Amino acid sequence: MTKMKIPPRVTDRAFRRLVEIGAADNGQALRVAVEGGGCSGFQYEIALDKPRDNDLILDGKGQKVVVDAISLPFLENATIDYCEELIGSRFVIENPNATSACGCGTSFSI
Repeated sequence: MTKMKIPPRVTDRAFRRLVEIGAADNGQALRVAVEGGGCSGFQYEIALDKPRDNDLILDGKGQKVVVDAISLPFLENATIDYCEELIGSRFVIENPNATSACGCGTSFSI
């Protein structure tokens, strides 16, 4: 595996949301992973989870966002954000590596 050139970054808005939901209070972090599947080939899995060995840990505002080693190449130079819209609110990934994405925003191809 080649060394990652530009790790993913997390916006202040995403860290603020983690503060609001109290993720760190329970020893949890926001886990962002990439899995095979979805309508475009890959999909994001976003959930609260405990950090594990070999995770990349991104810290901010006393909170953590973690990415496993297998997902890291897919998330190089990506931005992890939190978005509030009329249809709902959610964590979103802005991924410059994705060549296409489906309408739901959770599935993509490279």
